[in-house]
Amino acid sequence: MSESRLKLAVIIGSVREGRFGPTAANWFAGEARRRDDIEVDLVDLAEVHLGQEAPSMSPSPEALAALGQLTPRLAAADAFVVVTAEYNHSYPAALKNAIDWHNTQFHAKPVAFVSYGGLAGGLRAVEHLRQVFAELHAVTTRDTVSFHGTWEHFESDGRLKNPEGPNTAAKKLLDQVTWWARVLREARAKDPYTA
Repeated sequence: MSESRLKLAVIIGSVREGRFGPTAANWFAGEARRRDDIEVDLVDLAEVHLGQEAPSMSPSPEALAALGQLTPRLAAADAFVVVTAEYNHSYPAALKNAIDWHNTQFHAKPVAFVSYGGLAGGLRAVEHLRQVFAELHAVTTRDTVSFHGTWEHFESDGRLKNPEGPNTAAKKLLDQVTWWARVLREARAKDPYTA
């Protein structure tokens, strides 16, 4: 891969059985892969198994092994897109756990969001995440991609029923997150960020 390509980590935040996250994430990763300036790393938190330990506690051997897989992937990313459900007006616990285990991996990098849910489309989860990522010295993009009434938008095979609107929203989000990723990567190379 070319060094000039941006490394975009697309993080699937829900680990629940029957979750919709992989459907939305696979669609979005496909849109990102259409661009020649992005290398996509699809990170499924259900496959990393961080466990239920609080970050302040001594991690179990399993959690340490999971961190050994996840940490370098997040560190290598120039930008992130978090694909999140909305649970109880906020975001999934597994996503909170993954974010809390990591800090410096998000410093001075952009984060964008693809959310899904019922009437609110996951937007309340996104608003909570904006505050969390600000604490981690990350920059969040203004625009998001949001699916209200999630299952109504996709066929059973994961294809969008009406792709025009979501594809346009994905392009706008990708334009924003890659702009920030390029600018911040150059800035970190010239002057390493310190929190």
